[in-house]
Amino acid sequence: MVSKIKVLEHRFSPVLLLGIVLIMISFLTRLVLLLFSFREAEIEISDIVNVFVVGLFFDFVNTGYFIIPLVFYLWLIPQKLYKKSWHRFAMYGLFFLLTLLLVLNAAAEFLFWNEFNTRFNFIAVDYLVYTTEVIGNIWESYPIVWVFIAVGGVTLIVVYKIRSLLKFSALSNASFRQRSLWAIALLFLPVVFYFTVDSKAHRFSKNMYVNELSGNGMYELFAAYLNNELDYNQFYKTINDEASLQSIRALLQTKESRFLSDDPLHLEREIIHTGGERKLNVVMISVESLSAEFLGVFGNTRHLTPALDSLAAQSLLFTNVYATGTRTVRGLEALSLCIPPTPGQSIVRRPNNEHLYSLGKIFTDKGYECKYVFGGNSYFDNMGYFFANNYYEVDDRDLLKDEEIDYENIWGVADENLFTLANREIEKTLEKGKPIFAHIMTTSNHRPYTYPEGRIDIPSHTGREGAVKYTDYALGKFLKDASKKSWFNNTVFVIVADHCASSAGKTELPVNKYHIPLLIYSPANVPAQRVDRLMSQIDLGPTLLGLLNFSYTSKFFGYDIFQLEKGRERAFISTYQTLGFIKDNRLVLLSPQRKVAQVVPDFKDGSAVPSEVENELVEEAITWYQASSYAFRNGLYKTESPTLVNTTFKHDYR
Repeated sequence: MVSKIKVLEHRFSPVLLLGIVLIMISFLTRLVLLLFSFREAEIEISDIVNVFVVGLFFDFVNTGYFIIPLVFYLWLIPQKLYKKSWHRFAMYGLFFLLTLLLVLNAAAEFLFWNEFNTRFNFIAVDYLVYTTEVIGNIWESYPIVWVFIAVGGVTLIVVYKIRSLLKFSALSNASFRQRSLWAIALLFLPVVFYFTVDSKAHRFSKNMYVNELSGNGMYELFAAYLNNELDYNQFYKTINDEASLQSIRALLQTKESRFLSDDPLHLEREIIHTGGERKLNVVMISVESLSAEFLGVFGNTRHLTPALDSLAAQSLLFTNVYATGTRTVRGLEALSLCIPPTPGQSIVRRPNNEHLYSLGKIFTDKGYECKYVFGGNSYFDNMGYFFANNYYEVDDRDLLKDEEIDYENIWGVADENLFTLANREIEKTLEKGKPIFAHIMTTSNHRPYTYPEGRIDIPSHTGREGAVKYTDYALGKFLKDASKKSWFNNTVFVIVADHCASSAGKTELPVNKYHIPLLIYSPANVPAQRVDRLMSQIDLGPTLLGLLNFSYTSKFFGYDIFQLEKGRERAFISTYQTLGFIKDNRLVLLSPQRKVAQVVPDFKDGSAVPSEVENELVEEAITWYQASSYAFRNGLYKTESPTLVNTTFKHDYR
């Protein structure tokens, strides 16, 4: 007993006690989840040992992160204060809060497991974003008051039982130097774990339940936040991976393309156009939150977009285009990579997103200088890193002088100042004698909806309509100024939205909230025409390259709409969790827990009527999403495919 007390007579003994509490709670959580799922999981007795051994390791890893606040507290609080008699109550309070967090996490894990049969993942991260809806759902689904009472009661019992052990820490007489050595040693642990431990290490079994039980929920939440993705094969309805890649090859085959290999792991195709290529400059402007419903050409009567409406009559106007997602990074992914959305976060924000097949690569191979021009700080949403590592040069607001900025807010400079930057960068490239592909991303049509006064007849900071009208003004001014330039007649301007202003609607995926405008404007090169065929945002790249009559090598999942046979049109829409596939006026919904639904959507008001699931249509939807997810996760979308020694495909375990 004396030796035990001596161990506790150390400034950092509360860290040891907290670690023991964490591991015990984690062990009990794992045991409860195992018993709760034992019959359904069909776990072998031999797997149980692995579950708890591997689980203990991840509990220890999680401990390394969880103790950080307590380590800093014990390190920095002066010895005189620490030994005060009243301080033990402060220690009880801190220990109570940390233990409460652990018990609350255990309760949350059980509720999450009850719904998804998995530890925390990117769905849980997503839930932290949509707190209003999630809290409302939990409140309606569970006796939440009793849950909190139970959590508080368990926490009080734990702290009461160990209170007598906590007070021994105050008997230590550690100098600041001694405390620093211990603190540095303890804080070194999470650093080592960060660089050496992969959350995938507990996925050693073909039994999903074994893998999930072996993890630690709190650590998985941290890992999910960093990885920003959901494993398609784990959470969505699947077909055999090999079958999905063979099917996607058939779906990607078009009359102007030829696969370079018969290997289903190779998606590379040669796109062949006869005749001379048109080395025109290309300026693509992706407009923040520009729903089709804002434009007069789509029926709006509030005259918010006079410049765009005038432009539409002189452009190749696509009237039936749908954004893939609800955030800027999702739109940038679709426009640059021409790939369907994958579950979780956009590829723009994911690890291992370098050297991918991008529109920038195609133009670079053709001798163009490629630029991504953004009016804000390009580190936001990882945009700068993504584009800089995928064949673009990144130019952001840091290149503007103070006198060139009329107005800026948290998101960036006013759109007219962004276009000043873009115009300068375009001309710098052209002076070198090289053609340019510039992708410009606007920011003004975003809350707080502020812009320079006196430009339009709607005062700044009054709402979305003013922001839309100001962006239209800035865009119109840019094109008017460009029309006076010597390079105007050799330039194709592409105007498209990154996503719509709102994704809320009558259904889970209201199709009208994904409807975006697309205009290709080049009076000297592209005749005005209206195109009403269904089109996805990922089809813009191949269609644009087709208009330029480029022959090139591609791994794109998008179609050149002018080369595509009628009846093959489809579109993709999504949230972080729900994946939608539109074809033949029907919408397939793929959701976690391998849920599949099919509806007949109303393209005007966003409502939907449930319909009978058609297996062939569902299988096509699965093929597109599963194959694109597989391609990214396994490096098949890289500009140079990795050498794959083992071509054995994973199979789904439903």
